[in-house]
Amino acid sequence: MDRRRFVSTAAVGGSALGALAAALPKPAIAQSMPEIRWRMPSSFPKSLATLYGGAEHLAARVAAMTDGKFRITPFAAGEIVPALQVLDAVQNGTVEMGQTAAYYYVGKDPTFAFGSTVPFGFNARQQQAWMLSGGGLELMNELLKDYNIIGRFAGNTGAQMGGWFRKEIKTPEDIKGLKFRIAGLAGNVVAKMGGVPQQIGGGDIYPALEKGTIDAAEWVGPFDDEKLGFYKVAKYYYYPGWWEGNAMLWMYMNLEKWNALPPLYQAVLESACAETNSWMQAKYDAENPAALRRLVANGAELKPFTPEVMQAAYKASFEVYEELAAKNAKFKKVYDSWRAFRDEQFLWFRVAENTYENFVYRQAAAEERARR
Repeated sequence: MDRRRFVSTAAVGGSALGALAAALPKPAIAQSMPEIRWRMPSSFPKSLATLYGGAEHLAARVAAMTDGKFRITPFAAGEIVPALQVLDAVQNGTVEMGQTAAYYYVGKDPTFAFGSTVPFGFNARQQQAWMLSGGGLELMNELLKDYNIIGRFAGNTGAQMGGWFRKEIKTPEDIKGLKFRIAGLAGNVVAKMGGVPQQIGGGDIYPALEKGTIDAAEWVGPFDDEKLGFYKVAKYYYYPGWWEGNAMLWMYMNLEKWNALPPLYQAVLESACAETNSWMQAKYDAENPAALRRLVANGAELKPFTPEVMQAAYKASFEVYEELAAKNAKFKKVYDSWRAFRDEQFLWFRVAENTYENFVYRQAAAEERARR
């Protein structure tokens, strides 16, 4: 058969089949799916293609899996509500759902911190394991029920950097009096070390750092920090972010709105949350290395926290946990679960994961030095 004739015929046939398929009645399940529209404010600005991008990714997946019948419209921080008021908007039914970080709400109850991360806690895999197989998700939803909310985790940054500082931090004494933008229970730890914690939404950090309203700020890591331009106003870039071995993001749904969803849409939304969780972690892992190189090329000075600072922060962290557990029954219940799971996870990771990683990273560093 003439090749050109075959291609032409196939193209026509494909078009005809497409038209025929469009004309055929949709399956009964598709016909019975209701049209539902939800609004989803985010705690993050549109400039952050991974954090706010997670909201967009989830909305696109929900629409694709429901043939456009269930549509969720994301809104950046400030478009409907301020960055740190997403929980309130969902709780009150102002919106049906929202994308946020659980530890933004430690002012309501410090127990919220466990939904995202706490200082010297889990890495991303361990956090997910606790949520899915260690009772963490059930414990967090037990807390959220008091706020008329049900939650599903939907994203993780992985281990974060230690933030941007105007001056070097060499000893625990250097923390005293430091006005530091930091989120979650890490703020309690910084306060115990003599610092002055400030919780500020992502879009407001740069002007505060530029004007000197704060002396230092942590956000996420190279890919996001580069976009927010912190290297222009504070040159010392510290690591690691001892307060965020991971940072889990959440989708909060108003409980009545969730219960009113058809079971199929609930399953779709849960599936989209799980997919977004994987997507976000992978994107950060892929984008951070090149972003870090660019930051250093633009003048950022990489600095490790000294062992003295790390040890003082570790001690202060567990003092904070014990103090909170002694006076907050909800916190104690979650903390006891978290601590027991952490001990087991750390034992296992020391045997296999850490041994493997230490060897291959040392080997890779040696090979890089040899190539220079």
